[in-house]
Amino acid sequence: MTVAGRLTRVHPDAALGFLGALLLSIGTYGLADIPRNDSTLADLGLAPMSYGHGKSLSWLVFWGGVALMVIAWVRIGRAMAGGDGRWDLATARRTVCAWAAPMLFAIPVFSRDVYAYLGQARVLAEGFDPYFDGPAHHPGPIVDSMAQIWAPTTSPYSPAFLLLARGVVGISGDNVWLGVFVMRLVLLLGLALSLWALPKIAERFGAGGPMALWLVLLNPMLLAHLVGGPHLELLMMGVLAAGVAVATAGRPVPGLLLLGLAASIKITAAIAIPFVFWIWLDQRRRRGAVTGRDRVGIFAATALLPVAVFGAFTLILGLGVGWINGLSWASRIINPFTVPTLVGHVVTYAAAPWQVWNLQEVLPVTRALGQVVLVVLLVWLWWRFRADARSAMAGAAWAMLALLLLEPSTLPWYYVWTLVFAVAFTLPLWVRRIVVGVSVYFLIVFQPDDSILFYKPVESLLAAALAVLAAVSLSRPDPLRLRRARRWALATPDRRD
Repeated sequence: MTVAGRLTRVHPDAALGFLGALLLSIGTYGLADIPRNDSTLADLGLAPMSYGHGKSLSWLVFWGGVALMVIAWVRIGRAMAGGDGRWDLATARRTVCAWAAPMLFAIPVFSRDVYAYLGQARVLAEGFDPYFDGPAHHPGPIVDSMAQIWAPTTSPYSPAFLLLARGVVGISGDNVWLGVFVMRLVLLLGLALSLWALPKIAERFGAGGPMALWLVLLNPMLLAHLVGGPHLELLMMGVLAAGVAVATAGRPVPGLLLLGLAASIKITAAIAIPFVFWIWLDQRRRRGAVTGRDRVGIFAATALLPVAVFGAFTLILGLGVGWINGLSWASRIINPFTVPTLVGHVVTYAAAPWQVWNLQEVLPVTRALGQVVLVVLLVWLWWRFRADARSAMAGAAWAMLALLLLEPSTLPWYYVWTLVFAVAFTLPLWVRRIVVGVSVYFLIVFQPDDSILFYKPVESLLAAALAVLAAVSLSRPDPLRLRRARRWALATPDRRD
C-alpha cells in the first residue's frame, strides 16, 4: 500500500492535508515568484495560470490548499491531544513527508530569497567576495529573478551555508529552475534531521514525540515557507535540533560540534550554545561532585568547540569574517513583527499631530534600545535558568523568543525556532492555541507574491479573525455551530449526544 493509501486508511485528516499541500503547490505556478525573463512556463503551456482568469483560478486553488492544510493540522492536533492512538510517531513522520513532498516542485513562494542564495553563490563561484560584492556583479537570469533590493547587497550568511550554496551552483550554473530544485534537496536534510531530533528532545524530557512533530513540522506556515519557500532556515533548524538532541542525550561534545555547524549555517543558532553549559554541568553533577576545575573546563569547552567549527568553515571559505558586514543589510527589512519596529511605527503615528517624524529616523533609536534590552535579558535568562537540563531548555526557549522579538527585523517562520526547545515540555492548551493562531495569521498576511497585507486594515482583521477561529477550533470541533445551522436549515431535529 502506498504512503498516501496508508494515511487515508489510518487518518483521513492526513490525506486532507496532503491534498491541501498539492493544491498549494499547483497554485504557486500562478501566484508565486516565478523566475523573470524566463520562458519555461510558456514552453510548458502553463503561462496562462499567471494572468487573467488563470491567475484567479490559481488564487482559488492556492488558498483552498492553505485552508485544507490548516483544517487538517488543527484536527490532527485535536486528535493527538485527545489521545487518538492512531497518531503514533511513525504516522506523524509519514504525514510530514507526505505534506512536504508536493512542495518540492512548487514555484518559490512567499519570497525570492532562494534566488538571492543562488546569486550570492554565483558571484562566489566567479571569484568575487559575496561579503563585499553583491550578486549584481554577475548579471544573468539569477539576478533577474531576485528581489532587486538585494541585487547590490552583500551576503549576511555564515560560511558553511555559502559553501553549500557554492556546491549547488556548481551543479546548476545559471539554470534557475535546476538551482532552486537542487537547493531544496540540500535544505531537506534539515527536515530529515528535525524528523529525527524533535521527538528525541520531547521524549528525553517526558513530552510526546508525535505532538512535537505536530507543533513544528506539520505547521502549514513552516512547511509553506521553509519547503515551498525554500529557506536556509530549514537546514539551520534541523542541525540546531540535532545538536540539542545529542547534547541532552548525554553527549555534549558532539552536540556542541553540531551547534557550531548550525551557527555556521546561520548565526542565530548560537543562542542555544550558552545553555548547553548548564545541561553539561547537570549531566556531570549526576555522576558525582563537581569541582571548580570541572566548571572551568566545561565552560571553556562549551565556548571553544562551536567556535572551532565556525572557524574551520571560515578558513575553508577563505573570506574571513566578512559576514558581519552583510548582517547590517537586514535592517532594510521593515515589518512590525519585532518590538523595536512595532514601537517605531507606533511612535511615528502617535507623534504625527504634533511632530512629523520619518520612520527611518525613529527606527535607529528604537532598535538600539531593543539591542540593549536584549543583551541584558539574555544574560539574565542564562543565569536564571541554570538549575538543571530541563531548566536550561526552558531558558533557551525564552532566549530564542527574546532574540526574535527584540532583534531589528524578523520573518514569520523564525518564531518556530522557539519550539525546537519548547517541545521538551507538555504545552498547555492556551500555548498551543497561540502557536496555531500566530501561525495562521502569518500564513495569511504574508502573500505568495512576497507582499504583506498587514498594512491593509480590512484584510489584516480578516486574517486575525481566521487565526482566532483556528485557535479556538483546537479544542472545539464546531466553534461556529455550523452543524446546528445545517440542522435548522434542513429542518432536522437537533440531537444531543
